[in-house]
Amino acid sequence: MVSTLGSTAEKLSKLDINGDCVWASSAPDLYKNLSLFSPDQIELAKMLLEMGQSHLFEHWPEPGIDDDEKRGYFDQVARLNASYPGGLASYIKTARELLADSKEGKNPFDGFTPSVPSGEVLAFGDDNFIQFEETGVREARNAAFVLVAGGLGERLGYNGIKVALPSESTTRTCFLQLYMESVLSLQDASCRLVQGECQTQIPFVIMTSDDTHARTLELLEANSYFGMKSTQVKLLKQEKVACLDDNDARLAVDPRNKYRIQTKPHGHGDVHSLLYSSGLLNEWRDAGRKWVLFFQDTNGLLFKAIPAALGVSATKQYHVNSLAVARKAKEAIGGITKLTHADGRTMVINVEYNQLDPLLRATGYPDGDVNCETGYSPFPGNINQLIFELGPYIEELTKTKGAIKEFVNPKYKDSSKTSFKSSTRLECMMQDYPKTLPPSARVGFTVMDTWLAYAPVKNNPEDAAKVPKGNPYHSTTSGEMAIYRANSLILRKAGIKVDDPVHQVFNGQEVEVWPRITWKPKWALTFADVQSRVRGSSFISQKSTMAIKGRNIFLEDLSLDGALVIDSVEDAEVKVGGSVQNKGWILENVDYKDTSVPEEVRIRGFRINKVEQLEKNFSEPGKFSLNT
Repeated sequence: MVSTLGSTAEKLSKLDINGDCVWASSAPDLYKNLSLFSPDQIELAKMLLEMGQSHLFEHWPEPGIDDDEKRGYFDQVARLNASYPGGLASYIKTARELLADSKEGKNPFDGFTPSVPSGEVLAFGDDNFIQFEETGVREARNAAFVLVAGGLGERLGYNGIKVALPSESTTRTCFLQLYMESVLSLQDASCRLVQGECQTQIPFVIMTSDDTHARTLELLEANSYFGMKSTQVKLLKQEKVACLDDNDARLAVDPRNKYRIQTKPHGHGDVHSLLYSSGLLNEWRDAGRKWVLFFQDTNGLLFKAIPAALGVSATKQYHVNSLAVARKAKEAIGGITKLTHADGRTMVINVEYNQLDPLLRATGYPDGDVNCETGYSPFPGNINQLIFELGPYIEELTKTKGAIKEFVNPKYKDSSKTSFKSSTRLECMMQDYPKTLPPSARVGFTVMDTWLAYAPVKNNPEDAAKVPKGNPYHSTTSGEMAIYRANSLILRKAGIKVDDPVHQVFNGQEVEVWPRITWKPKWALTFADVQSRVRGSSFISQKSTMAIKGRNIFLEDLSLDGALVIDSVEDAEVKVGGSVQNKGWILENVDYKDTSVPEEVRIRGFRINKVEQLEKNFSEPGKFSLNT
């Protein structure tokens, strides 16, 4: 034992830690074990004690018992320290400040007055919209895409990763495939607009978590990266953060293992620090890239809106552009708001819906969050799809190291606010990035029609069925039906007569059922693409299903009353016309409680019975006509 104490004292003296007695008294169980640890690990222990965390080492046994677990403990501390901007000491310091504000009930918007910021409101299909789309496609070769995909589908009633969930049942294209094929189509379309050779490969980054990383990689590898080069895809894994036990920000011990700190997700705001520390941003800048687009994991409509929104960023020279939709007053979606402080500071940020109404009432708007003459709130609804200009983004992250303004949301046991029901943690959101920007930053928004841009999939059938009538379900069922509705409305705008929908109930949710129309992004990425592939006078009945999988397929005087699936190779040009009539594909109700049915089917409330269809595949180059 004498040699152990000797080596401990020697290590302490080398680290300039005076007075073993301080260690011995504040953390005797740690002090006994110091000989097990490297100088770096002892530095971490010193930092934890200085930050008031001696409780973490209570009840540690003598050396010789659980030594590997004790060393493993400091491996975890090192990871937590390295993955947070400023390290664990900074995390604990920030936590104490935010917890004190929370206990006092401090208003984060105190001193700020809200107003409607400036932005662009687009009407789908008009000349302005088409012009923005063309500009966006041209700019796409200078962009990089970042998918925030750290979540599992448990809230949906689905045990897989959310990006593996089929976006719709007709083709069973999963969300990740839809996104990657959309980026590839943008890449091709953008290159076609450039004179001369274009070898651009648009970078595609996926932020994963411990929960999703391995399964995301497995999905990519099993599907040959859905047509992308593996070298253009990067996975960045976010780490969790330490949990907090009380208002003093004492770190929580994992209830299942006393040699571990309890951790929870920090939020999708981590994407900024991960991009900063990865070095990718500088690589992109050096390669001449100009834009970074951030999007989330289960919005099947998103890429219908991205080209025009990117066009707005380029035209208006926005440093930050939030893609938004019209929102009803008090709707459960944050509002894009300009905040002006009494001291002159301004920022354009998302204000959560439950904060916007009281903020307005407190600052001279007695009616709070109300609809204006348009029938919608003047504050656009934030949908968390963001476009940043790369240069100013790098400039800002060089200052902040990617740290985002955080918040804490402890659940207190009672009104004294002295103890928590369970441990909490700091959280951050990627859309809070503009909070640290100077007033000179050009921050705007682009409002799109909701039917075109926003149909997130996040609620399980039980929760969706409880949503008040008239409000969006945001379920797997409604997300799929929104894809069919958007495609039907786009074809209508292009001149095809598409039958009105019927109303049906699946898993307790009443939805509009439009014709089940889908197409690959390579067939039509923009409205101009759709217009160029639709000729003459065509009709699609409500009971119909149409899946277009090839690029050069043209609809000309087609009458469809049934199911049509058509595919073609790149160099085949196919005209599809005449009358296609068959028994089609029928939607059959399924009960989400029926465990004999696969999860991804039963959470929708229906399965497709493929009774009869016309299916054609043109596998040779040339010009063809399908006229039945």
